[in-house]
Amino acid sequence: MIIEGGCYCGSVRYRAEGEALFKLQCHCRECQYISGGGPNIVMGMPENGFSYTLGNPRLFSRTDLPAPVTRHFCSDCGTHLLTTSPRVANAVLLKVGTLDDPAVFGRPSVAIFGIDKQPFHHVPEDIPLHERRPSSYA
Repeated sequence: MIIEGGCYCGSVRYRAEGEALFKLQCHCRECQYISGGGPNIVMGMPENGFSYTLGNPRLFSRTDLPAPVTRHFCSDCGTHLLTTSPRVANAVLLKVGTLDDPAVFGRPSVAIFGIDKQPFHHVPEDIPLHERRPSSYA
């Protein structure tokens, strides 16, 4: 599978090759801050098949956490493109809204951090909702 995507203004573009490692919704408070209130919908793709094809994102990692994630975003329009995590080796977590064709995502197979889920968040009834992060997911 080849997936392409980029930011809202078009300054940063990427390409990801390989099969999706996972598809999930994350309801943690950090994702709610980043998304503007909803869960983050992400698709894990192999890091070795990922590259930026136009522009360079700005990176952000919190300095007050022992193992922070690194967020990649466009410094022009602010679009959050992806996250890398020390907990998920060899993967990039693409933000589904940045895919040229978000329909390739299909649907999540799991939802995580249900403990932080807000009443207005929707989780499909037929996928598991974990209270926190299972060891097998981001």
